[in-house]
Amino acid sequence: MDALRFMKTLRSGIADIVFLDPPFNLGKNYGIASKLEIAPPSQYERYIEQIVGESVRVLADGGSLFMYHVPYWAARLSRYLQVHLTFRHWIAVAMKNGFVRGRNLYPAHYALVYYTKGAARVFKRPRYPANRCRHCGLLVKDYGGYRHIIEKKGLNLSDIWDDLSPVRHKNTKLRSANQLPIRLTDRVLDIAGHQEALLIDPFVGSGTSIVSATSRGMKFVANDLSRRNVRLSVRRLKEGGALASR
Repeated sequence: MDALRFMKTLRSGIADIVFLDPPFNLGKNYGIASKLEIAPPSQYERYIEQIVGESVRVLADGGSLFMYHVPYWAARLSRYLQVHLTFRHWIAVAMKNGFVRGRNLYPAHYALVYYTKGAARVFKRPRYPANRCRHCGLLVKDYGGYRHIIEKKGLNLSDIWDDLSPVRHKNTKLRSANQLPIRLTDRVLDIAGHQEALLIDPFVGSGTSIVSATSRGMKFVANDLSRRNVRLSVRRLKEGGALASR
């Protein structure tokens, strides 16, 4: 189903988290009848603004919205987001093996923008183990006098995520198009999720966000224009046991 049509079927104020990972309007062919990849920029912008408007409507007070996009569109769409929601963070997610486009610097990150509907009802600052060398097992950075604390408690999650990138390798991804790494959506839900919370994802793609949600005891309502993506998402949930009792 078209994402906007899907969002309009939902009741107002029901979502704890809305996660948006729309087509990037870069002219790529993902093998589905989506016009968003080749739409004129003004048409694309208007469409995503409508998606955002519906997202605001379905969010409960204190709920969170995360949108994953290229910086150009994240910046443009943030003008609209800030009219309706409270800005929390612009998270830079490392982009490996990107390609220079036009007269621009080398693109090295995707944007994950984080907004809330008023004051956040749920916000956690997760800690994760510091990265270690895969050969010697030592920390890859020198934390000086704080090393013993880092080794014991881990690192506070920052707004730069340089340790992950989209799943691109044909031996690890589950579809021809790129897919989100599970650690990205895990972190989103570690920040704003809680057991029994409701996640809404109108561009579910390979299903990564809902796999993260079900692993945390959360509920979800998800959609994708591609039936192949829907089947893939269902398969991943079944393989993980998430649908065993449903």
